Amino acid sequence: MNGLDFTFAGAALTALGSGALWWPAQSLLCVSDLHLGKSERLARRGGATLPPYETRDTLNRLAADLAATEPRHVVCLGDSFDDLGAAQALPEQERLWIMRLQAGRQWDWIEGNHDPGPVGLGGTHLAELALGPLTFRHIADPAQRAEVSGHYHPKASVYARKRSISRPAFLFDSDRLILPAYGTYTGGLGSGSQVLCGLMQPNACAILTGPQPVVIPMPRRAS
Repeated sequence: MNGLDFTFAGAALTALGSGALWWPAQSLLCVSDLHLGKSERLARRGGATLPPYETRDTLNRLAADLAATEPRHVVCLGDSFDDLGAAQALPEQERLWIMRLQAGRQWDWIEGNHDPGPVGLGGTHLAELALGPLTFRHIADPAQRAEVSGHYHPKASVYARKRSISRPAFLFDSDRLILPAYGTYTGGLGSGSQVLCGLMQPNACAILTGPQPVVIPMPRRAS
């Protein structure tokens, strides 16, 4: 299991290279912004036609992280589905796959702006979750502390050998932790964007995902 250990709000956490967050003391795996069913939603609304395989790819990676960590508790941090229609339109095979992943675990769906209502796929639907020192919600609240959120799909860039390398990234400071998007068909917002620079403290760090996660000062340059 490739990951980088760090401490946030007194909790010992691991940022996995896949973009998932592992909290060993709570046996909790957290993923954000799966956006399952995005290709179906785009086709339904007359948008771009994409190969309809992103849900399977995302679930394959999630299954691998579940096998590696064997969590008792899974938190999906909002926008798990591209909209509520996409949740309802999931093929039966993929619905059963999700139910198998849920079996024997506490599974919490945190509501997002794309999927604000119950999805009818087992588990518990919550607006937010407070657990130990941390609060899990979809969109960061600037007034809160010890907060784990998603929504912005952060990415960060490093410059090496005269070229830029951009990866999905965790962003964290003493008050908040923002997870990268986990879904296959999800874009990213550069850490130098106005909204992320406004949310994160000047000493914030970024953990770049990938085969070898690395931590760097959060880049403030637009990318």
